[in-house]
Amino acid sequence: MTTTTPVTKAAKDIAAWTNTLGLDVDTFASRTAALWTNHHSPFSVTPRDVGQLESMSKDFLGTHSFVVGAGVIFSADAIENRDGVLEWWIRRGEGIEKLEFDLTPGGERFYDYQNMPFFTSASRTGERSMWGPYVDYLGLDEYILTYTAPIQVGGKFAGVAGCDIRIRKLEEIFMPALRAIPGDAALLNGSNRVVVGNSGAYLVGERIRHIPGDKQLLPIEVAHLGLSLLSGR
Repeated sequence: MTTTTPVTKAAKDIAAWTNTLGLDVDTFASRTAALWTNHHSPFSVTPRDVGQLESMSKDFLGTHSFVVGAGVIFSADAIENRDGVLEWWIRRGEGIEKLEFDLTPGGERFYDYQNMPFFTSASRTGERSMWGPYVDYLGLDEYILTYTAPIQVGGKFAGVAGCDIRIRKLEEIFMPALRAIPGDAALLNGSNRVVVGNSGAYLVGERIRHIPGDKQLLPIEVAHLGLSLLSGR
């Protein structure tokens, strides 16, 4: 009989929550791709399409109270608009508004999204991607995590659909499980950076370069993201 410890329970709880969100992000990407069924690159994004993307983004925000931003980002190679298309909506106060970006190369605040890890990873692997924690200087200007899934149109990568979550919100979600673990513990991303820790021993964004002998890394069962749980043995 396998004994469930606070560490294994925390790992299972985090995996279950993250996998559920991943399925919802996959559905978001699939709904987006369905707008251009049987189209091949490059395809156009019309004002009517933008309206539908806005509606889907707001629906995602409405059904995921912990999400601060959601939307769709297209590859410049897949669409006719060579400056790219980024439709991203965020909670602001009591309402929801579009987050505006400078997509003109060479601009003072140019948002080079096609070289962002959450975009390049989804393009390269064809799988879900998670990037964070990072400070979104050209967007929300705070620590967030971005979770995306690739959009496939005509059998080719066309962009990503996804969401942003504030790290402080993730702390609220994961902290009960982490605090049940005796001693210091932290959720790490695929680069061994701290996403959430249960104490001041592990700071958000800190990279754990060496695992001490009295610590262990337990993989979180979420495909493609490389998450793990660091705790005492």
